[in-house]
Amino acid sequence: MMTFILLFLLGVVAAVFGSLIGLGGGVIIVPGLLMLSPYLMDQPLNTAEAVGTSLMVLIFTGLASTFTGYRQKRIDFRSGWLFFITSGPGSMLGAVVTGRMNSDAFEILFGVFMLLMAVLIGIRKRIRPLRREWKYRRTYTDIEGRTCHYGYNLSSALVLGFFVGFVSGLFGIGGGSLFVPVMILLFQFPPHVATATSMFIILLSSALGTTTKIYLGEVDFASAAALAPGALAGGWFGSWLAGRLKSGVLTKVLIVSFVILALRMIISGIL
Repeated sequence: MMTFILLFLLGVVAAVFGSLIGLGGGVIIVPGLLMLSPYLMDQPLNTAEAVGTSLMVLIFTGLASTFTGYRQKRIDFRSGWLFFITSGPGSMLGAVVTGRMNSDAFEILFGVFMLLMAVLIGIRKRIRPLRREWKYRRTYTDIEGRTCHYGYNLSSALVLGFFVGFVSGLFGIGGGSLFVPVMILLFQFPPHVATATSMFIILLSSALGTTTKIYLGEVDFASAAALAPGALAGGWFGSWLAGRLKSGVLTKVLIVSFVILALRMIISGIL
């Protein structure tokens, strides 16, 4: 029972952070599972199982976020399906590669990735979107009648989709931490459309990545069953909390948390 409660709380914390700052909860779930499982389980999870379990949880959070985005009419389904053409196979390839990586190398790479995410979070508001006329133009009109334009070309969309899908499957993070800033800065997506659309892509990619992990026997279903309801509750609470807290404070807390977790992963991998 205590194991279920702690994993449930891990799901809550991961989803709250993810909702508040627009990142996938997997970036908290994976290191959390690796650190907690030796104390909570008779057989600690290895890196491949932690990634597979995280991907399965992301299906539920992605489903909830996609439903919300659909109701708010913020998802660009046409663009989402285009990105998914390559992000889906990329996620499956990343899921396979994880199982063949040395656990120490994985922890070091994951720690470096978290440090890069901390830097990106810290500077993203200072970076201005690239002003470029892309071949394929899209138009979005929000519920208040405001219209904005954005776009991309086919090759850039497919390359981005594969890269983000691969990283998502490799680390079990969902990919929103990469998709959202690139969609905003490179393709001029409106932030709320980028977030909602990326969650739709993550839902599809996570499903394929999870299917691959299940086939390889690298998913801990008991842990996923405890994490999933916590992630759903945390996603709802995080969305509610986002409108009531100052973003500057949240950003600093998240950066510090990422740096601490990253250093912990890197040191563990080296030692």
